[in-house]
Amino acid sequence: MATGDEEVKSLSLYNRTSTLGGIYFLLLVNRMQMHYFILIMPVYLVHPYMVWGIVAMGLLSHLNLMMMSKWFTSSYAAKGYQGFLQLFGKRTVQVFAILGFLLILLKISIITLGYVEMLHNFIFPSMDKRWLILIILLISLYVASHGMENTLRFVVIAFLCGAWISVMFIPFFFQPDANYHDLYPLIPTEWSGQSWQGLLFIWSAFSGPVYLVFMVPWLSSNKKISKYLVIGNMLSIMEYLLLFVASVLFYGSYYLRKIDFPIGYMGSYIQTSGLERIDYILISFHMFNYVFDISILLLCFYGAGRIFMRKMKERTTRIGFWSSWLVILISIILMDQWLWQTVPGQNMLLNIQIWISSCIYLLIPTILFTAVKRKERM
Repeated sequence: MATGDEEVKSLSLYNRTSTLGGIYFLLLVNRMQMHYFILIMPVYLVHPYMVWGIVAMGLLSHLNLMMMSKWFTSSYAAKGYQGFLQLFGKRTVQVFAILGFLLILLKISIITLGYVEMLHNFIFPSMDKRWLILIILLISLYVASHGMENTLRFVVIAFLCGAWISVMFIPFFFQPDANYHDLYPLIPTEWSGQSWQGLLFIWSAFSGPVYLVFMVPWLSSNKKISKYLVIGNMLSIMEYLLLFVASVLFYGSYYLRKIDFPIGYMGSYIQTSGLERIDYILISFHMFNYVFDISILLLCFYGAGRIFMRKMKERTTRIGFWSSWLVILISIILMDQWLWQTVPGQNMLLNIQIWISSCIYLLIPTILFTAVKRKERM
C-alpha cells in the first residue's frame, strides 16, 4: 500500500527518452526571445536610429550564443546536474540555485502580469485579473506536468502559433498615411540616458535562451549546433526590426512614447474583409508563447528548489511540483496587488527585470565558457 501511494505521488518530470535535434535549438532560441518584452519594445526605443541598436545587440547576442554553444557541446553539459557539480562544486551550485530560484520567480511574475494586463485591456476588461492569472498558470501547469522533454517539444506549437503574427504587420509599411520621414534620423544627433536604457532593454529582450544551458540533457550536443542558434537569433532580429519599424511608421516617434501597448493597438487597425477585431485573434495566439515560456520556467523553478533543498537524489513528486506552482501563484497575486497596479511599481518591476536579464545574459555564458575552457586545460 505504501509503495502504491508513493507511485501515485511521484511524477516523472525530468525523464529523458530521446534528445531533440538542432531544429529545436532554432525554435527554442527564437521563441524564448519573443516574450512579453517584445510587445512593449517600441515604447522603450522610440527613436528610429534604434534600428541600429537592434542590429548591434543582435550581433552581440550572436557572440553570446556562440559562447553558449561551447557549453552545449561539452561533456559537462550532457551530464546535467552532475556536470555543474564537476565544474563548480556542490556549495557553489546550491548558491546558484537559490539565486536562480528568485530570478525565475521574478521573470515568471513579470511575463504573466504583462500578458494578463494585455488580456485585461483588450479582451476581458470587466474580468477580475486574478482569474486571468489563475487560468494562465493552470494551463502552464498542465503543459509542464508532462515533463521537460514534452514541454520542450511544445515549442513547435508555440512557433507555429506565433511566428506568423509579425507578418500581419507588414501592411503598415505600405499604408497611405505611412510617413517615411518618421524613419529619420537614422544617425543619432544626440545620445541620452534614455538611449542607453533602450540598448539595455534590447539586450535583456535577447536574453531568453540563457535558460537553455540548464536543458542540455534533453537537447542534442551536435557540434554543428551553433548554426541553429545563429539562425534562431537572426529570426528574432528580423521580427524585432519588422515590429519596431512598423510602429515608428504608424505612430511616429512623438506619439509612440505615449502608447502602453503599441503592438496591441496596431492589431486593432488590421482590416480584413471577413474578420473584425483581428487584435483579439493575435493576442489569443500569443498565449501559446507565454504558456510555453511559463511552463519551461516552472520546471526550472521546481528544479532549482530541489537543488537548494538537497532533494536531487529523491524522485520528483506531485506535492513538490504543485507546491512550487502555488508559490508562484501567490507571489504573482501579491505582486499584482502591491506593485503592478501602480505606474511607479510597474516601472520598478520592469526595470529590475531588465537589469537582471541583461546581467545574467552577460554573465552566465561567460562563466560557463571560461569554466569549460579552464577544465579542458587541466
